Order: sequence, then C-alpha cells, then structure tokens
Amino acid sequence: MVDSKATTENARFVFLIVSVATLGGFLFGFDSGVINGTVDGLQNAFNSTSVGTGFNVASMLLGCAVGAFVAGRLSDKIGRRAVLLIAAVFFIVSAWGSGIAGDATTFVIARIIGGLAVGAASVIAPAYISEVAPADKRGRLSSIQQVMIIIGLTAAFLSNYFLAEFAGGSQEQVWGGFEAWRWMFWAELLPATLFLILLFFIPESPRFLVAKGREQQAKLTLGLLLGDANVPAKLQEIRDSLAGDHQPRLSDLISSQTGKIRTIVWVGVGLATFQQLVGINIVFYYGAVLWQAVGFTENDALKINVLSGALSIGAVFLAIALIDRIGRKPLLLIGSVGMAIGLTVMALAFASGSLVNGELVLSDGAGLAALIAANAYVVAFNFSWGPVMWVMLGEMFPNQIRGSGLAVSGFAQWTANFLIIMSFPWLLSNVGLPITYGFYALAALLSVIFVAKMVAETAGKELEAMEG
Repeated sequence: MVDSKATTENARFVFLIVSVATLGGFLFGFDSGVINGTVDGLQNAFNSTSVGTGFNVASMLLGCAVGAFVAGRLSDKIGRRAVLLIAAVFFIVSAWGSGIAGDATTFVIARIIGGLAVGAASVIAPAYISEVAPADKRGRLSSIQQVMIIIGLTAAFLSNYFLAEFAGGSQEQVWGGFEAWRWMFWAELLPATLFLILLFFIPESPRFLVAKGREQQAKLTLGLLLGDANVPAKLQEIRDSLAGDHQPRLSDLISSQTGKIRTIVWVGVGLATFQQLVGINIVFYYGAVLWQAVGFTENDALKINVLSGALSIGAVFLAIALIDRIGRKPLLLIGSVGMAIGLTVMALAFASGSLVNGELVLSDGAGLAALIAANAYVVAFNFSWGPVMWVMLGEMFPNQIRGSGLAVSGFAQWTANFLIIMSFPWLLSNVGLPITYGFYALAALLSVIFVAKMVAETAGKELEAMEG
C-alpha cells in the first residue's frame, strides 16, 4: 500500500531542492541579460570600437566555455553541489567587479569570472536535477531550469529598464554618483548571495555519493527523494550501472569497440552548437542595440526586451506541460521549423529597409513584421531548444561519461555562443542584418535535419538505462 502522505512529502522535497538548484539558472539568465542594457555605457566608458564592444560583451562567454568544460569533470571529483557553491561565489565576485570596473581590462576579467560561474551552472544544475528527479517527472523538473533562465533574463531586462528610466538614461548617474549601467550589474548581488546561502541546505547527488562509496549518505538522500521503501531497488540500480566502471575520464568518450568518439558525444555537441547557431542570444545580449538599429528609441527597445522575456516564460511553461507527454524530439523539430520561419521573415523585413545617414530604416509595416517575427522566433526557441537541449544534455549520457559528456558539450555550446556574439557587431556594421539573419535561418533549417537523423528520444528512461 502506498503511503500518500510520504509520497507527497518526497515530491515536496524534490521540488524544493530543484528550486534551489535552478537559482543557478536564474543567475545564468540574469548575468546573460544584464549586458543588454549596458552596451552604450560600456562603449562610452571605455571608448571602445565595435570590435572592442563585441569583445567586452562576449568576454563572459570565454569563461562560460572554460567553466562548462571544467565543471563537468570537476563535479565527478568533488560533487555537483560543491561545484554549484563555487559558482555562487564567482557570481558574487563578477557582479561586484563588473559594476566597479574602471577600465576594459578589469571589466573583462570580472565578466570572465562570471562566465566561469554561468558555464558551471549551465551544465551542472541540469545534471544535478536529472540525478535527483524521478524518471517520469524528470523532463518537467529539468525544464524549470529554462524557466528560471528566462525569468533571470526578464528580471535583468526589467531591472535595466527601471534603472535607466529612473536615472534618465543608462549612462546617467544615480545612487552614489555611479552611472545606472553599473547598478545594473550590482543588482545581481542579491540573488547571487541568496543562491550561495540556500545551497548549504540541499543534499549532494545520490549517484555521485554511490560512485564515491558514500552509500550511507546516498541511502538517506534517496529516502528523502523516493521514500524508504524504494531505496534498496534504486540503490541496486545505481550500483549495477556503475559496476565495472572506473574513475571517469575524458578517454571514456571514445568507444572501446571502434576506437572513435562515441556517437552520443557528437549528438550532444550538435545539440549544444545548433542551439547557438540560430542566433538566439543576439536577441538577449544585443536586443536593445538591434531594435535601436532599425529605428526604435532606447526606451522602446528596453520595453521590447521585457515583452520578449514575458513571452519566453509562457513558451517554457508550455514546453513543461508537454515535454514528458510527447517527448523531447518532437518539441525540437517543431521549434526548429518555427525558428526557421521567424528568422526568414526577419531577414526579409530587414532586407526591405533603406539606409538613411548610415542607419537602417524600416517602413512601419516592415518594422511591425520584424517585431512580430522576432517574438515568434523567441517563443519557438523557448518552447523547444531552450529547455529541451539542457534537459537532454543532463540526461542523455550514461552515468560513466555524464561528467565528461557534459564538459565537451558545454564547451561546444559556449564556444559557439562566443563566436556568434563576438561576430554580431562586426556583421551589423559590415554585412548587414538581412544576411546575418539569413545565416541564422539556415542554421535553424539544418537543425531540423540533424534532429530527425541523429537525436534519439530519452523521455521516460531511467538514467541507469541510458545507452552510449
């Protein structure tokens, strides 16, 4: 007979620790989105060129690539929670340093430190959630990470908007004689500190504990997660999945049968890379610049960012409702088609514009079409590739190679992100928006083929049942 009270308590405990872990996603989103409203302030404060501005904005992503690569391997050694604790400290250091920076070098260093935190949180939070969540609810619970990323982005957009509105512009001084754009970074200190404190109240992953021979701790954690009656069977499943395994290492990514990199690794790298090649972070990092480039005021551009964030949250909630019902692969396919259409319309709208004094000017109809298409594209992404890619990376790798697989895939994701973000200011100045967005549309179209041919469904499978 099932003890419904105990089951409810177990479910509540799972939800609470998942909520804490996904604060890393909130900070991931906030740290990524806050730069959106500070670009003009950075450019003037550091007197940077378009290429220099691109590097200042993209510098965080260098840290993200390294953080994602190191965190996956480090989490196999010291634990998932321990890596998240380190990330929380780095978020705090970066938020303060970015705001106080007096020159571009100091700013870049602070942003790279933040990037290390974002990269670590981006791969470890989904992995941790996957390892504590029941298989039948794993997709929904893991998708909360994407909800929190988008809430973090939206919070940053709102914070940027209100600070700029209060000060009369992002470059105007506000409290303490500091410009509003500096306070935009400092606003992150509150959630980062909260994240650090709450992490001390969640347990370590039971799969990590079993792998390290700490079975007594694993039993206690599994009891809280699943109920005491289910502990022996789950503990044996984890033991069996680890039987014969050795200390995880990068060479495990190479198949012993073929001597080549396992197909599952290429799938992870492909998912991670395509998620960025569609250009989604141009909207999140450069949204204000993008909309000002086609004639909107700074105030209107910041409002559009808030609208995009709100629509994104709704799209992710829809994905949560469907991800465990219809599966991961159908959502990816629907999202790829939707993004390809939205991006194509954007490219055509931008192509219809004319240059006036070196700036692209759209007709009212083309501007409205671009705005609607951009938000449809953002909705398509956050209904699909936004949450699903992170869910799949957290669950698709067998236990033995999860840390290494996440390390390589996360590195690929953030490297692609860096290249897309770094190139945008130059492309905007030298190639133009129509060709730039045409490339993103092509990437979305190619992602349809990739998903159809390469991606296998993972919905409903226990992590111990994942095959390489």
